[in-house]
Amino acid sequence: MDYEHKAKAVGDCLMGYKTDESGWKVCKKSNDVVVSWRPSSEFPGNVYKGGGVISGSPEKVWECLKPVPNGIRVKWDNNVKRFELVEQITEHISICRTVTPSAAMGIIAPRDFVDVILIKQYEDGTISSNATNVSHPSCPPQSGYVRGFNHPCGCICVPISGEPNKTQVFSFFQTDLGGFLPRSVVDSFFPSSMAEFYSNLAKAVKSLKDL
Repeated sequence: MDYEHKAKAVGDCLMGYKTDESGWKVCKKSNDVVVSWRPSSEFPGNVYKGGGVISGSPEKVWECLKPVPNGIRVKWDNNVKRFELVEQITEHISICRTVTPSAAMGIIAPRDFVDVILIKQYEDGTISSNATNVSHPSCPPQSGYVRGFNHPCGCICVPISGEPNKTQVFSFFQTDLGGFLPRSVVDSFFPSSMAEFYSNLAKAVKSLKDL
């Protein structure tokens, strides 16, 4: 599998989601966070977009978001129980396995995901993590976990002009959770989960500022 090619394609795809305003329907609003959805062109489900402003510099927000083993994210993100590096492809491209806990009061069993992840920095200071599912010979499905599949997803941290201590964060999720979950469970899980994601991210960044 050409991991580099797939990683670069997902980076372009995510930036396309950010710039294409058409077809999004708002499904949840709380504080400064807006969660929208539209049908996915990647699989028979939805792509969800979150947008909100976090109090904290892009560097601090990224420190909390970056997908690395033993990073801060596993401490605050309720949907990430473990994060493992499977293979480092280049300096900015890696294959990782993410383990998620059970959710929705146990209706959603623990899952694992294997993704190629691209970390991309732009000239304006924007930084993004971009991920999509891949297969890897050293990471077959494991007992005790339902193998799920992330389609192009990730987070984009955008500096706000004149506001060095604020960061606009876009998040995109389109996940095939696998298994035999009712569609209604999936559709109710993601919007509330994404709103919680922003709330927990804001707290994590705030605690980082206090260090």
